[in-house]
Amino acid sequence: MNRFVTILAAVLLAGFTSGAQVRFSPLFSDNMVLQQNSEVPVWGTAKAGSTVKVLTSWDGRTYESLAGADGKWSVKINTPPAGGPFEITFSTGKGKKRQTVLHNVMSGEVWLCSGQSNMEMPVKGWGRVNDYEKELEDASNYPNLRVLNIVRTFGYDPKDDFKVVGGDGWEVSSYESVEQFSACGYFFGREIQKSTNIPIGLINASYGGTRIEGWTTMEALGTMPSQKELIAKRFEIETEGRNVDSLKAKWRVDILNADRGMDGSSAVWAQPRMDDSSWKTMHVPGNIETVGLGAWDGVIWFRYLVDIPESWEGKDVSFNLQSVDDDDWTYWNGKLIGQTVGFNIFRRYTVPAKLVKGGKTVIAVRVLDNHLNCGLLGEKDRLTLSCGDESINISGEWKYCIGSSQEDVDVLPQDEITRIDYPANLYNTMIHPLVPFTLRGAIWYQGESNATNADQYAETLPIMIADWRRLWGNDFPFYIVQLCNFKSLQKYPDIVSEWAELREAQALAADCVKDAHMCVTLDIGDATDVHPKNKQEVGRRLALLALKYTYDQDVTADSPRMESYSLEGNSVRIRFKNAKGLRTLDGSDIVKGFAIAGSDRKFHFADARIEGTSVVVSCPEVTFPLAVRYAWADNPDCNLCGETMLPVGSFRTDRWGR
Repeated sequence: MNRFVTILAAVLLAGFTSGAQVRFSPLFSDNMVLQQNSEVPVWGTAKAGSTVKVLTSWDGRTYESLAGADGKWSVKINTPPAGGPFEITFSTGKGKKRQTVLHNVMSGEVWLCSGQSNMEMPVKGWGRVNDYEKELEDASNYPNLRVLNIVRTFGYDPKDDFKVVGGDGWEVSSYESVEQFSACGYFFGREIQKSTNIPIGLINASYGGTRIEGWTTMEALGTMPSQKELIAKRFEIETEGRNVDSLKAKWRVDILNADRGMDGSSAVWAQPRMDDSSWKTMHVPGNIETVGLGAWDGVIWFRYLVDIPESWEGKDVSFNLQSVDDDDWTYWNGKLIGQTVGFNIFRRYTVPAKLVKGGKTVIAVRVLDNHLNCGLLGEKDRLTLSCGDESINISGEWKYCIGSSQEDVDVLPQDEITRIDYPANLYNTMIHPLVPFTLRGAIWYQGESNATNADQYAETLPIMIADWRRLWGNDFPFYIVQLCNFKSLQKYPDIVSEWAELREAQALAADCVKDAHMCVTLDIGDATDVHPKNKQEVGRRLALLALKYTYDQDVTADSPRMESYSLEGNSVRIRFKNAKGLRTLDGSDIVKGFAIAGSDRKFHFADARIEGTSVVVSCPEVTFPLAVRYAWADNPDCNLCGETMLPVGSFRTDRWGR
């Protein structure tokens, strides 16, 4: 299983076009959303020296750009108020063959969704949020919500293009487009769309298990003395990493060349008349471990014979292949209809109408596996062919045969280091290709992987935000999800908590950065799962922040926050802002989560009572209190909230370190 996805640009053309004259990033496609009332950059490639004309249907205006020696061109187009659908026509001359038309384009609000696994976590897929089937069935009710799901990848050099999960570009909200999309992002966008009735475009650029340094440019990190050691390590491993990548690329070429299912560029084993009577069978979806091939690497072919209804002939067919471990080339009666590099990428291919004939049809999937597991994976009820409202389930017994094995070539080199989130490696491939496409704002859920370096995180997050804004030339709003509760429930008041410290760092960043705000999720985590399922509420709380601060709606969006404190004899009074209707989440008279300490710096659980917008804290064991902490644990036992049940986050009055 190749965890580090690479995209073969020469094979998988980033972007698409209805003609061959103008090519785009997947940012520019059918169903896209443009930021309303803005001057939006649009760019692509064309023949060097050619003039690219861009016609916008909403105002009939034509823009022109001259493609440079490298073929690159760009224009800035003026977008209308929210609405649509519109069309954008690109042309390099007369005639339809020199034209590309983007259809169903909306003008609205564009939001970037980024971070690590809790942002990446899909509605279905490996995530499976609460009531995911119900949520997915409902997704088609929001046709003005559009999603762009970027394939996870990393690299040492800034890239101009990227690949999209399950398609070529933007997709309209539907069961199929949303099931692999960021749950936090989707529920955030859905709330905004419902509240504003404005088209919403969501771009998901997230990658699980990653540190903030990977999302930040080398230039920005280079200003931080605390990051110099990591930057030096990055340069140290880069040479080794590039060498490993080169050896992997050679192995890939060798193993594919050894494939007996190919004759040069001809896919012999994909042909419908090929005799596969000697091939073995296995159940699909399934892992090849089920047929005794657990430690195997190489090329394996799968074939399936399906009877296509006569009524489908001459119509596009959607093939919901789901996931393949690792890379695939998929054929329909011997014709290549799609290919994807990377194991954790959802596949949905369109069979062009001209290839669809009624009767017996052979589907062949050529799979390259380069590490651990292998197979055609997913859910049996979702492995389907569909045409209009009709579908055919093609799960069951498929034929398979090995085309080449690791014994046929040199040994595949393996990484001994993790390179994903070294400085700028994620920025280069998942953020840089989006700059300077106009955004309304960004939402950010990340920090778990930085919990051991909270002080450094408190510096890095504001710098990353400022750097992104500088690159875009746009001081867009930035909304942060504070880490939720996780791990064993707090039993003792005097503990070290990396997650509480990281929450504090997130709060400090939100306080010091203009137009940055934070939602607290301390009540909706899961002690046993770092990926809690209630992403609907996370999205709602992020949306409340945007509705208040970006869209000027009169909503309560902020959790109560400590504003000041004072010593009152043997008690401490904590004053809160955003504290109307201060109460407990469970309705109890007992306020839980506070601890106080005296000069010995030993904390004790404290009694607490609510007085208006204050909480008065005391403890018999502490005669002269000096410091108060609230919810200071990875998974604190706490219950303080505001009138609208938004919880209070972790905080402390001391700076005593660990």
